[in-house]
Amino acid sequence: MIFRPYHYFETGCAAYLFGCGTLGKCAVVDPQPRDVGAYMDFAASKRMRITHVIDTHVHADHRSGGPALAEQAGASYCLHESAPVELPFQRMKDGEEIELGNARVRVLHTPGHTPESMCLLVSDLRRGPEPWFVLTGDTLFVGAVGRPDLPGNARESAGQLHDSLHAKLLPLPDDLEVYPAHFAGSVCGAGMSGKPSSTIAFEKRWNPMLSLSREAFVEAVAEVPAKPPEMERVMRFNRRGDEKTAGA
Repeated sequence: MIFRPYHYFETGCAAYLFGCGTLGKCAVVDPQPRDVGAYMDFAASKRMRITHVIDTHVHADHRSGGPALAEQAGASYCLHESAPVELPFQRMKDGEEIELGNARVRVLHTPGHTPESMCLLVSDLRRGPEPWFVLTGDTLFVGAVGRPDLPGNARESAGQLHDSLHAKLLPLPDDLEVYPAHFAGSVCGAGMSGKPSSTIAFEKRWNPMLSLSREAFVEAVAEVPAKPPEMERVMRFNRRGDEKTAGA
């Protein structure tokens, strides 16, 4: 498997390109618009074709490069089926698998940060059927968890986030690598580490949010920092893809 992270340290954002170099298929997850050409060039340099462009959720802190990249690459633009998006997209379901040559991606629906949030569990079949890493979007960060207030009901969403973490992520193998969509510098969570990756075992041991009872977790994460600047404009753009609407 070929795996390439893209880290944007000025904003604490991350995007990922991965796939099968042997059979020439790859996906890009949570892409930034500034690097649409860079993703295309890297895939081409490895003789891979981008077949899937995936956003783990509708982003609130930055415009997505997903639709533009999907159009340029002739790929499917993918979101969870519950995403409130007016743009055409491929609707992904919990438990669904995507084939990228010898790489496999399983969708884990993990509502909480937003109702449509999902994580992506990735395996390299040339190494074995066991998963290699999980892209956790804004559900689980290094040392923190996603903020639950963006849909509007922070306490209800915080409870969903707790349930998603404990039902979908923490039961995964301890040695599984964790790659979130954000790290320190982002306003999508509080207390994030500057380290952009981790493991399930490390987070179980050191992430203070994961050892809390459900009630204590809700109390802790419902207190959130100020919402990202121009959040509503960014979300309108990511849902509709219209510059005029985004500026309204």
